[in-house]
Amino acid sequence: MESAYDVLARIRAAKAPQPPGERCQMCSEDIADEHQHVVNVEGRQLMCVCRGCYLLFTDGGAQLRYRSVPDRYLRFPDLALGRREWEVLQIPVGLAFFFRNSALDKTVGFYPGPAGATESELDMQTWQLITAADHRVATMADDVEALLVRMPDGDEPPDCFLVPIDACYEFVGRLRMLWRGFDGGQQVRAYIDDFFGQIARRAS
Repeated sequence: MESAYDVLARIRAAKAPQPPGERCQMCSEDIADEHQHVVNVEGRQLMCVCRGCYLLFTDGGAQLRYRSVPDRYLRFPDLALGRREWEVLQIPVGLAFFFRNSALDKTVGFYPGPAGATESELDMQTWQLITAADHRVATMADDVEALLVRMPDGDEPPDCFLVPIDACYEFVGRLRMLWRGFDGGQQVRAYIDDFFGQIARRAS
């Protein structure tokens, strides 16, 4: 006759060990280090998912709680956004990303810093003028794509890209980890240059 200890030992041995690594936050399937994401629209949360769960939410026109983050990168040269517009938008640093929040029914802007992503109170009238002057801004998919902008100190035109929203949060998170001192330090500046170089190579 089996003892209680024998029963517990048999149950423990029958359980398959959990493999290391990440798992899909929807179905718990194993996922690779390089994986895709969906956005919880109401909660503004990124979720790591497997390919199957990702494909469930790719219909951008559907009214869904979750939306898959696409992987397109586009360069927007000569965007109707210069130093004057930047100042009116009240962005205190030379980096920011903008996306349309469908839950709020408006465009929101964030800039990076030592505390992570900080929301900026956009002048919506100025943003509407920028959108009206350049139809490319309106091609961003709600909640899952963003306009990432780096405004130079001099008279050069800004670097403007349409990117997946998860790329923006990865960028801001990495900056937060590297940030030193008042202006971030040399390591932050080198990372920004490298990051924008990678985006430029991926953009069409």
